[in-house]
Amino acid sequence: MPSLNDIRSTFLSYFERNGHQVVDSSPLVPRNDPTLMFTNSGMVQFKNLFTGVETRDYTRATTSQKCVRAGGKHNDLDNVGYTARHHTFFEMLGNFSFGDYFKENAIPYAWELLTRDFDIPKDKLLVTVYHTDDEAANIWKKVAGLSDDRIIRIKTSDNFWQMGPTGPCGPCTEIFFDHGDHIWGGPPGSADEDGDRFIEIWNLVFMQNEQFEDGSMRELDMQSIDTGMGLERIGALLQGKHDNYDTDLMRSLIEASAHATSSDPDGPGKVHHRVIADHLRSTSFLIADGVMPSNEGRGYVLRRIMRRAMRHAHMLGAQDPVMYRLVPALLQKMGGAYPELRRAQALIEETLRSEETRFRQTLDRGLRLLDDEVTKLPEGANLPGEAAFKLYDTYGFPLDLTQDALREQGRAVDTEGFDKAMAEQKAKARAAWAGSGETRDAAIWYDLAEKHGATEFLGYDTEEAEGQIMALVRDGAEIGRADESQQIQIVVNQSPFYAESGGQVGDTGLIKTETGAARITDTKKVAGVFIHIAEVTLGNIERGQGARLAVDHDRRGDIRANHSATHLLHEALRRSLGEHVAQRGSLNAPDRLRFDFSHNHAVTPDEMANVEAEVNRFIRQNAPVETRIMTPDDARAIGAQALFGEKYGDEVRVVSMGQLEGSGKGHDGKTYSLELCGGTHVARTGDIGAFALLADSASSAGVRRIEALTGQAALAHLRDSDRQLGEIAGILKAQAGDVVNRVRALSDERKALANEVAQLKRQLAMGGAGDADAKEIGGIKFLGRKVEGVSGKELGPLVDEMKAQLGSGAVLVLAETDGKATVAAGVTSDLTGRITAVSMVQAATAALGGKGGGGRPDRAQGGAPSLDAADRAFSDVEKLIGDAV
Repeated sequence: MPSLNDIRSTFLSYFERNGHQVVDSSPLVPRNDPTLMFTNSGMVQFKNLFTGVETRDYTRATTSQKCVRAGGKHNDLDNVGYTARHHTFFEMLGNFSFGDYFKENAIPYAWELLTRDFDIPKDKLLVTVYHTDDEAANIWKKVAGLSDDRIIRIKTSDNFWQMGPTGPCGPCTEIFFDHGDHIWGGPPGSADEDGDRFIEIWNLVFMQNEQFEDGSMRELDMQSIDTGMGLERIGALLQGKHDNYDTDLMRSLIEASAHATSSDPDGPGKVHHRVIADHLRSTSFLIADGVMPSNEGRGYVLRRIMRRAMRHAHMLGAQDPVMYRLVPALLQKMGGAYPELRRAQALIEETLRSEETRFRQTLDRGLRLLDDEVTKLPEGANLPGEAAFKLYDTYGFPLDLTQDALREQGRAVDTEGFDKAMAEQKAKARAAWAGSGETRDAAIWYDLAEKHGATEFLGYDTEEAEGQIMALVRDGAEIGRADESQQIQIVVNQSPFYAESGGQVGDTGLIKTETGAARITDTKKVAGVFIHIAEVTLGNIERGQGARLAVDHDRRGDIRANHSATHLLHEALRRSLGEHVAQRGSLNAPDRLRFDFSHNHAVTPDEMANVEAEVNRFIRQNAPVETRIMTPDDARAIGAQALFGEKYGDEVRVVSMGQLEGSGKGHDGKTYSLELCGGTHVARTGDIGAFALLADSASSAGVRRIEALTGQAALAHLRDSDRQLGEIAGILKAQAGDVVNRVRALSDERKALANEVAQLKRQLAMGGAGDADAKEIGGIKFLGRKVEGVSGKELGPLVDEMKAQLGSGAVLVLAETDGKATVAAGVTSDLTGRITAVSMVQAATAALGGKGGGGRPDRAQGGAPSLDAADRAFSDVEKLIGDAV
């Protein structure tokens, strides 16, 4: 019996032998179709090839595409576990032709593979064709020898495929397997077609037309093939089963669930095991492709799937988290075909374990409340919407989980009442928000958030994606179209652009549509809505259009490097300066990083050098940068640092980087840096490149600010510093290593020469001054001098020397240097009771046109505009002394 792995391999090998390129499965988050929540078919990744927007180096391809249908219009969630063929996750086998072969090859390929390689009995197969597609019917007759009664013509859209209301389209032919008359059901197109006797196993789409808005069609210049065959369905058939959950892969997961819960895989809990097995696949693959549980968008759908499985584990009697323990069983079956599962194993297990631990608390409270509400209801009555909303709003119990729990009791939920309660809550939230001090023009963003929901951020794992333009805003009002050169704000349903937050600046880049393009100059966020601030640079852009969004790659890379370096810097400062260091603000821009932190003293050069060396050591370590989703309390419990100014909800992203040697030294015993952060980061610390500290300065009381560079900017700074050092060494005629000693020697020499010059100036100014040069005024000797080239700071020592030579007396010196006039006076201590140096300076500066002056009684100093009235100054001071006698 072939395993599902064998069947997948046989399919891909068959088409590879027939000239097809084997293409890896695309991620579950589509990057080229903003209308899809998840990749739900094999053709999604080839959409632009079919429309001619994109070309590749092959025209034939084959894939095994991982798909999820659990949200939007493709939602099989409620049926999973209760039917034989519904899944949230499935694999779609497909072969594709992009303008190469058409019906005449596609039909023979399918028939040969099914009847020869898979050895399916020909008499068990029948097909459908679109009722006007005579060409396909004739090929089936020729290739397979099918009679007319086994080629069923269908008039409905079941056999006519369309990409959308307009665009590529064409007829289909579907292949069915007859399981025999012991199973109820009729052939397709019959009254009993919903039975399980005839099961569709493969669909071949002939993309041959283009449809226009007026309903008209024309033949495409490039006619293509798109096929899809569910691996689970063909696997059940080839393994002789009628139920997808009986295949080897699903059975192994069911048995793993049974073992983990100590229950019978085929007993009363059969449905529970089937739900767990299916949901294990979808949740694991979504996490591996970068989707994390959240309360918005794709993350919310993931959380719904996870919690649905976890509730079924609870119903099996599991007391502890179960889902994460089943991941190795999944990897054993699918890890070889999908290596991303193995790469993400730790993240998958951690996310499942953390989510289930949290949810069990919610589940216990919610189910108790639900039981209380149900006991109040008449037999078979539906649960009131207000009660369901209370479960959701107060206990975090989602509506779909309430519906799922009631389903087994034959009850439903009054969804209209639920919606009414939800609307009332939104009205209250809006009223509270209106009084929160937000700017008035932000009201439009709240309106858009209410109308379209929050923007889904895709930028953690991509810089390019497609989105749908939900709104265009100009001057605070919505507009339908923006023309070239207009400044606008663009809102899309999903975006790879990071909106300014947590110190990281907003992204810039381009948005392109079929009719125009715009340059994004900044990205901001209000009420969960990402605002792309833009200028239309080409044509025009309209609301409702699909758009291609591309972040400026180099700029984002520089921002990521600076942001990740900030985390390493934070931890290095804590380890170097002390545990009191905490972030008090930051800026992560493309050209630099700035980090404010609590610290009362300047960082010394040695401390700066140690911090810089430590950051660079962990950069060179090139350790992976990993992200986990946790509650704020759990994050803090393992020592994660919360960033200043950041608002946290009931879940946070915890970013870890750097590996410590040994154990017990880090926050969790092995991790160097562990922080709560919603920003974008490098994949490995080595991607930062290099780190260079620039300066430490005071930001405010008790807060220091460090600025630094990373990557090419850091290297350019270091090269420039090295160049300057070389120039200095050349001027000094010394080796670079001797520059410090040479500069220190020159500095000492300069100080000695300065002291010598000052001494010579004083001697020159003294000019042999002594008793012979002094006047005697009422018995007090007075010496007045006017000097040049003596600085203000040199006047004090000069005055003291003059006083020493007089022995007893008063001194006044007027100096002029570089256009500045200075007045200095001194009085020997035996005379300060009769006259003071301060009064002498004040009298002299007044005579010179200045004001004030001050100092001690024995020595004082002041300033004046000039010494033009020097004679008057000396005269006024002499009079002052005479009056004091």
